[in-house]
Amino acid sequence: MTLGTTVTPLSSYRNETPYPFCPGCGHGPILDHLNAALVKLALDPRQVVLVSDIGCSGLSDQYFATSAFHGLHGRSITYATGIKLARPDLKVIVVMGDGGTGIGGAHLLSAARRNIGVTVLVFNNFNFGMTGGQHSTTTPQGAVTSTTPGGNLERPLDICATVAANGAGFVWRGTSFDKDLADRIAEAVRAECFALLDIWELCTAYFVASNQASRKTLATTLDQLGLKAGLLHREEYPEYSAAYRAESERVRGKALAGPRALEPRFRATLDRPFRLVIAGSAGGKVRSAARLVAEAAMLSGLWAAQRDDYPITVKTGHSLSELVLAPTEIRYTGVTRPDAMIVVSDEGLAKCGRQLAAMTAEDRLFALPAFASAKTKARVTTIDPTRSTLKIGGGRLVLYCATLALRELGFLPIEALEAAATRNPEFADENLATIGAALAAGTG
Repeated sequence: MTLGTTVTPLSSYRNETPYPFCPGCGHGPILDHLNAALVKLALDPRQVVLVSDIGCSGLSDQYFATSAFHGLHGRSITYATGIKLARPDLKVIVVMGDGGTGIGGAHLLSAARRNIGVTVLVFNNFNFGMTGGQHSTTTPQGAVTSTTPGGNLERPLDICATVAANGAGFVWRGTSFDKDLADRIAEAVRAECFALLDIWELCTAYFVASNQASRKTLATTLDQLGLKAGLLHREEYPEYSAAYRAESERVRGKALAGPRALEPRFRATLDRPFRLVIAGSAGGKVRSAARLVAEAAMLSGLWAAQRDDYPITVKTGHSLSELVLAPTEIRYTGVTRPDAMIVVSDEGLAKCGRQLAAMTAEDRLFALPAFASAKTKARVTTIDPTRSTLKIGGGRLVLYCATLALRELGFLPIEALEAAATRNPEFADENLATIGAALAAGTG
């Protein structure tokens, strides 16, 4: 015996709540066409999501017996994208005004580029109707609004050309008076691509009164702007949510990266938290060297925390790494007074002045000869890379100094640093050569 579910087609997807729109407003007729399109499609209302944002059009979703999502102005397309990605089986329909289209312009472009399978209905009445009739990105040149009392100077945004050029699969323009609007909405929903309908309509509260606008002037405005109506663009592209699922299926259930366990196999002699600061220049592999020290500590049974500080330019300016190494779990990673510091550049020295000043005679400063006279009470050990037979360039310098500092400090076996240095095969030879050169040259 086979059991199935029968869905009885609905005669209407509207609930009994009347629309609140102004007399003559185009919103009501557009929503009636949307209702007729849903009836024509005979969709399960649980499989339909209406997404809206702010503005008079943002009131629309509450008048339908479907799922709905209401959010911030201009962001409706982002919500719709997320819903479609999470539930590609749903029919997601965005209801937004020309105001939201302008405010969320970047989101509109991204959705078109992706060809995400949502249908966007733009209720385009050329002004911000809810907030006082201010001009929007689609206000025609010369049109009078509360913010353009002398006539709009700006060229209006051609929504259709914009999304078509950026990858939309279905683009249509018409008016709320078009008798076939319900059919066009249904066609767009069926298309399973990024589909946009630029629906011109009348705002009787503001735009009509200020511009003597009418059904007839909608057509003449199209001609004046050199815009066309009807189906303007139709092209088959891979729909994003389907393409994303297909691509992710290859790695579903698989780890994106293999485990890199750090099983302790060396022994540290540290019995308290130890704070090490490495101060150098961005692009000088400060963070990479600090990470090797941290991994060496973990390979020796210690806990390690690394905090990096560098400018947004990444490859210029300072680069600071603060390491906390401890035999027990680390609860606080801040370093006010380092137990030891390595300084290898002017930028690093300039950044760590307060920490240098906080150091005492019990602490250690490891510095290149140029920075050995830094103002600090810490005991200074000079590291001179020119003693090495290996050329110690910018990429090797910090690891070279860190190797000698660890040997002087004595709580981590150098073998642990060498083991950490070989964990990435791409840099293993260079790292080991640098460590070996440092050990051979020594300090002084």
